[in-house]
Amino acid sequence: MELGLLGGIAKLAGVVWLGAALAAFFAQDKLIFQARPTPDAVREAVAARHPEAYETFITAPDGTRLHAWHVKGAANSPLVLYFGGNAEEVSWMLDEIRRRGTDSAWLFIDYRGYGGSGGAPSEDALTSDALAWYDGFPRENARVFAFGRSLGSGVAVHLASQRRLDGVVLLTPFDSMVEVAKQHYPLLPVSLLLRHRFDSVSLAPKITAPLLCLAAQDDEVIPIEHARLLYGAWGGQKRFVELGGGHNGADGHPDYWPAVRQFLANR
Repeated sequence: MELGLLGGIAKLAGVVWLGAALAAFFAQDKLIFQARPTPDAVREAVAARHPEAYETFITAPDGTRLHAWHVKGAANSPLVLYFGGNAEEVSWMLDEIRRRGTDSAWLFIDYRGYGGSGGAPSEDALTSDALAWYDGFPRENARVFAFGRSLGSGVAVHLASQRRLDGVVLLTPFDSMVEVAKQHYPLLPVSLLLRHRFDSVSLAPKITAPLLCLAAQDDEVIPIEHARLLYGAWGGQKRFVELGGGHNGADGHPDYWPAVRQFLANR
């Protein structure tokens, strides 16, 4: 009787575990990509506040219309392709660079389903769209950088592995989405379940572009060891800057913007 009871509990636990695994599998798109579409009226208001910024569109190879905000820089300045976090509607960066000051040109790219871009996000879509922006955006700048924040670090690293860049800035990056997910969901078979793997650490050794890696000391979303592993695997020149604070506050640290401006100016 006791063995029967234990067997029943084990079966129940197995059913619960399987249910949790299936729920995680089907929910992963919404967990990883928290799309932030922007109505036309909102984008018009942003444009009115920022006459220095221009809305620009390209069409992806599959016909999806993609949107970005372009800010021209000073003469001979580099162009920075900016890839944001998983819940980031990037137009807020227009206020940020106006407040912080930078001579660089910027292209703030909306992922599919975010801002003014159509379609739905996925790892394949975001990485292929990054290549489309690099190849298809008409630029006057001789130097090009990629800037990836959090989720965007995976997009920036993939771009750096496929195209020539003068430098890469990564803020609160990770080595692999699988390894981060394992830390958050230790009881689930993450390696089997995860479709969007963003395996940056496997791409890093062959990348020769210089790297500025900015990591948050108390990052509760992507613990700092994941940034260190990616940094250690990087094939080019590199600098690691450890910032105080958590995942969403690292860019408020007093060392953050000076490090970014210096890196962009000296390449």
